[in-house]
Amino acid sequence: MPGAAADGGAPTDPGPVYKTVTDKSAKLSLQTFGRPDGKDMVFRISGSVYANIEGNSLDPELRHGQKLFNIEGYNIRRLYRVPGTTQLYQLSREIVFYTDPADPKHVVRTWKNPVDGKTYPVVPINNDTVNFGPFPITSSYVGPPLQRLHDETVWTSDIPVRTDFGATLGERFGLVGGVYAAQEMFDFSVDDREVAARTKPGVPSGAMKTKISWSRTSPWAPFMCLAETDVRGQLTYHARSWSLSSYADIEPWLRAEVEKSHPLYKAAPGAPGPSENSWTSFYNKQLGKGATTWAGWCAANGRA
Repeated sequence: MPGAAADGGAPTDPGPVYKTVTDKSAKLSLQTFGRPDGKDMVFRISGSVYANIEGNSLDPELRHGQKLFNIEGYNIRRLYRVPGTTQLYQLSREIVFYTDPADPKHVVRTWKNPVDGKTYPVVPINNDTVNFGPFPITSSYVGPPLQRLHDETVWTSDIPVRTDFGATLGERFGLVGGVYAAQEMFDFSVDDREVAARTKPGVPSGAMKTKISWSRTSPWAPFMCLAETDVRGQLTYHARSWSLSSYADIEPWLRAEVEKSHPLYKAAPGAPGPSENSWTSFYNKQLGKGATTWAGWCAANGRA
């Protein structure tokens, strides 16, 4: 069949490349990027968002440590091989809803800004797409350092993020210097039985049973209409994540919300493309890629 891989699979099938990997850590970390069989997998995300305010300077309207939201959602991803090469991509989309701080299953549609007293529409994290790669994969490919704690193998990924949106988008979002600065911190853990089962020779099927702890410290979310230049403070996200083998394994209430308003997020992307984060997604979808400004959006959407 024209375009098929030499082993009879699709030309984008990661399996033949994955089979060449020998390093234990590489096998484990690649299986968090996606299923080696090339099908979609999910990392379900559940956690909370807190106000992190220097000196508690906004009390009593907004106090340091106040829980502002729960967050519920997922990242849906797959491993993709560049046809005819040994290069792999992680391709994903992620949708995460801000939910009631007292009821994780209740999606909030509006939020009252306690600083200006106005109510704004809540925009979920909806990043299409979030891609990494390409990773050149050979038999010498190695993964991150591993540590064994009790009956689990663990590793970390700490990512400092700095993006000058003023320079790249021409939109400063009220950020100091127009620069988005954040810290993303991940802990991965896989138990001994799963490690043994998933590091054998060959191509495992399904998703590796993985648990993740995720924390992020970042500026106020764009929909909150709080300028970092004027309102001292940040958000701290603290969440847990766990692997699921497919979209069908997500709870019905969350799938219903996605299918009602964000059906694109039922599947991972089919090919590499530009990536989004919460800020570029807001720029693309809410600001019309610069058709309006962040300040203009806030002025138009804030309800007294």
